Amino acid sequence: MRRIIRWFWIAVALAFLLEAWLWDRLQPLIAALVARLPLEWAKQRIASWVKELSPAASLIVFALPVAVLLPFKFAGLWLLAQGYWAGAVGMLLCAKVVGLGVTAFVFSACRAKLMQLGWFRALHDRVIVWRAWAHTLVDPVIREIRAQLALFAPQRAGRTMRLMLRIRRRMHAPLGSVKPGLSS
Repeated sequence: MRRIIRWFWIAVALAFLLEAWLWDRLQPLIAALVARLPLEWAKQRIASWVKELSPAASLIVFALPVAVLLPFKFAGLWLLAQGYWAGAVGMLLCAKVVGLGVTAFVFSACRAKLMQLGWFRALHDRVIVWRAWAHTLVDPVIREIRAQLALFAPQRAGRTMRLMLRIRRRMHAPLGSVKPGLSS
């Protein structure tokens, strides 16, 4: 039972780290995309508008991408219920990636105002602690997986295959016919 609980928490930590990884990767990507848009006046206006908002109003702006993408997530679930697996997965993944990217961008714009809310700052600090906990739980497992996969890296694959073939020959050879260290 302890193993099942441990693997459950590893799965939760992996999901949390996937979200954090997507957040870290999508925030600069969306920022670069917005920087390329030829709407400097709109970006300036939005930035100045966000600076004038109260912390509570900036929370609404921060939650807006979630509300806008919710219908797309419901559409993905409807596609899933109708049996359109590929469309459902595509819709849900697209909504997830776009939602995380836009939310990360909006968070960077509203961060100073949001941190003025005591409960939001405490929640933010708690998420940072959870992220560190997830890394301490998952990193040893990832290191072990990488070590196992390194055996099959192209530069080591020949050596690994020869070792496996040697073990297989020894397992299938009659007793006493293979002497230790003398087979090729």
